[in-house]
Amino acid sequence: MPVMTPKDEIRRIVETDHHDPFQVLGAHVKSIGKKAAVVVRAFLPDAESAAVVSLAKSGKGKEYSMAKIHEGGFFEALIASRRKVFPYKLRMTTYDRRTEEFFDSYAFLPTLTDFDLHLFGSGDHHRIYDRLGAHFMEINGIGGVQFAVWAPNARSVSVVGDFNGWDRRKHAMRVLGASGVWEIFIPGLPERELYKFSVKTQDGTLLDKTDPYATEMEFRPRTASKINFLTGYIWGDDQWMSDRPKADWLARPISVYEVHLSSWARVPEDNNRWLTYREMAEKLVPYVHERGFTHVEFMPVLEHPLDASWGYQVTGYYAPTSRHGTPQDLMHLVDRFHQSNIGVILDWVPAHFPRDPHALSEFDGTHLYEHADPRKGFHQDWGTYIFNYGRNEVKNFLAGSALFWVEKYHVDGLRIDAVASMLYLDYSRKEGEWIPNEFGGRENLEAIAFIKHVNGLLRHYFPGVLTIAEESTAWPGVTNDLPNGGLGFHLKWNMGWMHDTLQYFSKDPVYRVHHQGTLTFALLYAFTERFLMPLSHDEVVHGKASLLSKMPGDDWQKFANLRALFGLMYGFPGKKLLFMGGEIGQWNEWNHDASVDWHLGQYERHRGIRRWVEDLNKLYQNEKALHEVDFHFSGFEWIDFSDAASSVVSFIRRSAHNRSWIVIVSNFTPVPRHGYRVGVPEAGDYNEILNSDSSYYGGSNVGNAGTIPADSVGHHGRGYSLNLTLPPLSIVFLKRKQS
Repeated sequence: MPVMTPKDEIRRIVETDHHDPFQVLGAHVKSIGKKAAVVVRAFLPDAESAAVVSLAKSGKGKEYSMAKIHEGGFFEALIASRRKVFPYKLRMTTYDRRTEEFFDSYAFLPTLTDFDLHLFGSGDHHRIYDRLGAHFMEINGIGGVQFAVWAPNARSVSVVGDFNGWDRRKHAMRVLGASGVWEIFIPGLPERELYKFSVKTQDGTLLDKTDPYATEMEFRPRTASKINFLTGYIWGDDQWMSDRPKADWLARPISVYEVHLSSWARVPEDNNRWLTYREMAEKLVPYVHERGFTHVEFMPVLEHPLDASWGYQVTGYYAPTSRHGTPQDLMHLVDRFHQSNIGVILDWVPAHFPRDPHALSEFDGTHLYEHADPRKGFHQDWGTYIFNYGRNEVKNFLAGSALFWVEKYHVDGLRIDAVASMLYLDYSRKEGEWIPNEFGGRENLEAIAFIKHVNGLLRHYFPGVLTIAEESTAWPGVTNDLPNGGLGFHLKWNMGWMHDTLQYFSKDPVYRVHHQGTLTFALLYAFTERFLMPLSHDEVVHGKASLLSKMPGDDWQKFANLRALFGLMYGFPGKKLLFMGGEIGQWNEWNHDASVDWHLGQYERHRGIRRWVEDLNKLYQNEKALHEVDFHFSGFEWIDFSDAASSVVSFIRRSAHNRSWIVIVSNFTPVPRHGYRVGVPEAGDYNEILNSDSSYYGGSNVGNAGTIPADSVGHHGRGYSLNLTLPPLSIVFLKRKQS
């Protein structure tokens, strides 16, 4: 039989150097003189012999022997009796005398359409996660897995895994035109198989890369991707998902419990292991519900190699970490939160990614996802790469990740980490270490456009889903809507309030007289953005001490100060966030390798802090005045912020249209103040509805005996006033009785 394949083509196949092995392998019609014939070629490195088995409708196919025309395992059969390509299988006998019969991957046409590739290349494929990566497909009744990966500068790409002995020769992919996307369909491949992409660079270097779009990963330190079609989980949160698009969260209470899943709780009797997602569904969900939080925020659960990064150095933008179980297990956890009427916010990290060689860095031998110039592409603070937001395919990859978590996992919000590092080209850089934009400025125009793009997509496809910026500068319009020139976030962390307030509370009360402005400064800009007030993980780690340990004074004063701090946060305008451990007054700093100090629950003072947080959440949710108008000056009114000598502040929170209002008075000294007069807008009896000094919370039980009549004595510019007793280191909430 004449050899039908040019020697150079055979060489390129054997050496896995071909950009499109489908041009050579598989079945092709060839002209033999004036007649047509079918030639079938296969590269089977493990085969001693091989044959083509036609698939007849009768079930009895014909077998055609293949000639081994290269010792590396290149086989060819010229079938002169056939004029058209026909369905077939390959049968091979290995050197150890095993016989295997299988469908040929090279008998299938491309599975991605030109439209898919066009949208991806333009950065606008809004469901790219359904096309790139590993997905179940059925072609002509044959089920298998379609693999696709973007590696435009690679010389060749193969899929490798347990199923082919991690041999890159066996499933070499083809590149689809100028798209840079490589793809192959492997029939009969089941779920749960491990795989990677073996990338040969232009200089011949071989790189084993995890799939950027993988939906599951191996448990660290192993790094393979795992086939998971994300099917099989039956959701039970229909009511939540039906209500979510109609929810006006900006006018509703948002009280977030921030959680690092690996250290919320451990199992000490089992080698101090982490809880699984399903164990957390049994323990964390009822805990958050009992504390009264409206939302939980997970620090990144996206796959990451290093525990100490807390999840912020992501290697799997579409895969939840395998530390706690499978993707379906995480779905179960989210579902259980929803069934308990609790929203789930996920930290998402598009600002940077680590240099681990198995992941995105220099993916095809070039700086593909990151900028090549370190002045724009290398983050000096974290030793990480910065995404090239101006490259359409990178923009599509990241935007797809945001949409993916909301669609596939029913996530209710994304808190975007380190936004400031994205906005500024000179972020944490000295002169000469950064490249100005095209107008000579320091704004990262590509990153700004990307942020707006993602926020616009989420608002369009998933109304009711929140986006929250951790943005630590005074960038204007972070929460302005996109049509008004803003970045389009729903909320922004109020980092300034957090730092100023903690600085104030850390001072001995004797010195607070000199720092009243530190406490009240946040109200000068409180309505320039839609703020969330965080007491986050960043403030209780790296030697900063826990919230309780930051407080001055003896133990009693520390607990009293902490209760006053929490009360002030719930009283001030803005949504709320508290990091785990704060709600029980943990003494120790947060340690990502240990659990929250739950043993403290045996002590009454710590139980008092927990009760205080529970009652604050309850009051916050029940009283519209405390949450309905958080972002407009009409919802807040100072009574007196100038009594620095007494370290007392007093203010009013109002609901929409002034239908209800709450008077809030704080005393930040350990001295009880009797006969302290506070002006109020109307006559009547006022109930002390919450007092942080109640003995129920661990206080000294100083207060106002429940009800205080307003006197017709003008004060603070108002016609009426209350003659109050202010407990030491306390905050009290008062509400006028309805007639």
